[in-house]
Amino acid sequence: MIRPLLIAASLFALAPVAAAQTTPSLEQVRARTPNQEVVYFVLPDRFENGDPKNDTGGLKGDRLKTGFDPAAKGFFHGGDLKGLTSRLDYIQGLGATAIWFAPVFKNKVVQGPKGDESAGYHGYWVTDFTQVDPHFGTNDEFKAFVDAAHARGMKVYMDILVNHTADVIQYRDPGDYAYRSKADYPYSRRGGVTGSAINPGFNGDNDPRPENWAKLTDPTWAYTPYVPKEEANVKVPAWLNDPIYYHNRGNSNWVGEGAVYGDFVGLDDVATEHPRVIAGMIEIYASWIERFGIDGFRIDTAKHVNPEFWRAFVPAMQKVAKDKGIPNFHIFGEVATQDIDPALLARWTRVAGLPSNLDMAFASAVVQTTSGKLGTDVLTRLFEDDALYEGGEKGALNLPTFLGNHDFGRFAMFVKQFNPGISQDELLARVMLGNAMLLTLRGVPVIYYGDEQGFVSDGNDQLAREDMFPSRVAVYNDNDLIGTDATTAQANFDRNHPLYRQIATLAEVRKATPALYAGMTISRASSKQPGLYAVSRIGPATGQEVVLAFNTSNQPVTQRIAIEPRSLTFKPLAGQCALAADAPGSLTLTLPPLGYAVCAAQESNVSSK
Repeated sequence: MIRPLLIAASLFALAPVAAAQTTPSLEQVRARTPNQEVVYFVLPDRFENGDPKNDTGGLKGDRLKTGFDPAAKGFFHGGDLKGLTSRLDYIQGLGATAIWFAPVFKNKVVQGPKGDESAGYHGYWVTDFTQVDPHFGTNDEFKAFVDAAHARGMKVYMDILVNHTADVIQYRDPGDYAYRSKADYPYSRRGGVTGSAINPGFNGDNDPRPENWAKLTDPTWAYTPYVPKEEANVKVPAWLNDPIYYHNRGNSNWVGEGAVYGDFVGLDDVATEHPRVIAGMIEIYASWIERFGIDGFRIDTAKHVNPEFWRAFVPAMQKVAKDKGIPNFHIFGEVATQDIDPALLARWTRVAGLPSNLDMAFASAVVQTTSGKLGTDVLTRLFEDDALYEGGEKGALNLPTFLGNHDFGRFAMFVKQFNPGISQDELLARVMLGNAMLLTLRGVPVIYYGDEQGFVSDGNDQLAREDMFPSRVAVYNDNDLIGTDATTAQANFDRNHPLYRQIATLAEVRKATPALYAGMTISRASSKQPGLYAVSRIGPATGQEVVLAFNTSNQPVTQRIAIEPRSLTFKPLAGQCALAADAPGSLTLTLPPLGYAVCAAQESNVSSK
């Protein structure tokens, strides 16, 4: 039973905002800038099963042949594109304006050592970059999904990979395939610096000239790679079957050179310095834009690719999209970290030319502050560092923000880990507080599927990839969800769930308030301890001030903050707000434990900013 008292300041105090009744045209959809979107991220295999006939991908045999085992967390469960299309109304009802989904390209069905196999249900073990995996449907069904989303005024973002393919290339050498560096095993030697010469005349991979790369013909510089006969032609396009287009240096050691040149846990690491690879990847992904009219790319493992590749790839994709009539094609990379370190993320926008990155620093900061582990001053510093990104504070508006995901785990799980023994009531209140930050602070909010239904997860990776349709996975079904008595053993598409309603309402507040999606951030209050965090967001056209206030402590808080002198009266958009300033430039905030408020100034003498 959820006590209404604990969520009164959050859910029940939200001012309802009517959703727009008119569906925008495709041109109007494409005119929206990335910061105007609310994104819903989903793994198609775990969302809805619209066509049981494709559950096995057209394959026969046991789960090691078909990849299908709905009772095992690491295998296909049956979700597909038809199922995703059938639930677009549910996703749109949550307030989402864009859908980002895990890769749908054809994958190697099963891989892994004997006894520890798993399937490519997640989409990151690609063999064929030109077609949808048969477990998810067909290319025609993908087109139908994109068209259906566009017809609702929603954008579609694809998850793409260039860093690696499925694990197909093997090594003839004995050993554990530890990373072998360019210093110890240069391209010009076999067996190390004292070995015999190979690839004579090759001037190294820093020389981009095609005539230089034409001299690289022998891929045995570090190990002896080969492609098993039964998989000789499994990759599409066909050039991907040649080991010369891979690094072949063994498994990544995750630092320095090895983070770029090493195999990602055995997955074949593509040599993205090679001009044939650059041209080939541009051709592959240009075709998805041209054929299907998608609206953006999330780039997997972006930091494991050399920056020079992105400086060629990104402008090429932007041009293809623009020529297709998509002027605001959103490209954002995954630069994985769990540190509150904007500099690491910003570097890839400065040096590699990535337009944006998933804001991992935001996720870590908000998770730890709303959990009560850190004081709110880390949030002040986080947004001060927006100046580091290419484009500064304005560029940071396009950073996709999130609280949990399919790799690290769910937001609610982190809150529980930081608060052992936390009650369900307090867990719900802290999750709601985090949702409020996600949907009102700067950036592009990304909702991880299932979070709106109170999914918690037991860990990261496979443990955080629960089914929305009735699950048969025991380690999912024994979880206590928050805000509901349901479990994952039944379908979870409840539009009356308190988290669904909270997210839907705040999403509409955000969309109706330009300061929340396009406004600069001014810090107003923070502390080294849990407590008040307050900022102002300033409307870009009118100069309207919107005050955001969050209480991360278990105690009520009352505090006076500085505001713009022109902001004299306020209207609550969420939570409870003082209706008038104490004096020009001063406002008193009062929040209950774990409460929040969104307060919009009603008077301004500024017509533009």
